[in-house]
Amino acid sequence: MTLRSLPDRKPFLTAALALLTLTALAAGAISAEQRAKDLFGAKKLPAVAPAQSFGFYSKGCFTGGVALPMDGPSWEVMRPSRNRRWGHPAMIALIEKLARDARADGWPGLLIGDVSQPRGGPMMTGHASHQIGLDADIWLTPMPRRPLTFAERENMSATLMVDEKTHLVKDALWTPAHTRLLKRAASYPEVERILVNPGIKKKLCDTVTGDRSWLRKIRPFWGHDYHFHMRIGCQPGSPGCKAQEATPDDDGCGKPLAGGSRRNLGGRTRTRMRRRPAT
Repeated sequence: MTLRSLPDRKPFLTAALALLTLTALAAGAISAEQRAKDLFGAKKLPAVAPAQSFGFYSKGCFTGGVALPMDGPSWEVMRPSRNRRWGHPAMIALIEKLARDARADGWPGLLIGDVSQPRGGPMMTGHASHQIGLDADIWLTPMPRRPLTFAERENMSATLMVDEKTHLVKDALWTPAHTRLLKRAASYPEVERILVNPGIKKKLCDTVTGDRSWLRKIRPFWGHDYHFHMRIGCQPGSPGCKAQEATPDDDGCGKPLAGGSRRNLGGRTRTRMRRRPAT
């Protein structure tokens, strides 16, 4: 019997052709994504142009970026070899402001993780977002009293604040200063959301008294157990920047956390994946 004699040969051939086409398209998409990562990752300096963000936080780029200085009176940049201390000028100015304000609140100083690459875009490792210069990772480990060496900045591990078995905050490590730091970061109008591990969100929900309005900006998102992710909104002069949906008006301590720290922002259970405290 030949293929021609099969009564249903046309559907068979159509399905086979569709499968081959999808495979080719998928391979092309992966190749294009890899090329984008290579191209943006290779750039050592920003594009010389007015500061503008293009696209969305997880798919875009930016021009006119500036670098956060490696050292400030109340911050130090970690993992300097990655060259991810670049951002929109508004983000860099806000990081410096937070460092000053947090020190006045009693936090010793900020250890800064990844902000963005010089021109943003997708990164070879680590992040889906951080592409348009409006995201920054800040460690929940306070800056030491003495300056860190280059080697220490490259290799020092951050402190994991969440127990990997219970998915709850380690009470022996969490202090009122951590709460004040997050509250200060959330207090800025330009900050739209702060991503933390669900266990950290639950800790805040259980312990914050008085004004709880700022908790609406604290969003539970998996990972983020040794740092928090601060995101600001699209800035003036960036018409090509795509805004993110606004956070709800409530404190976020209801249904998203109904299942405890094993639930993400959408309320669906998710298996905890171990991550190295690298950024």
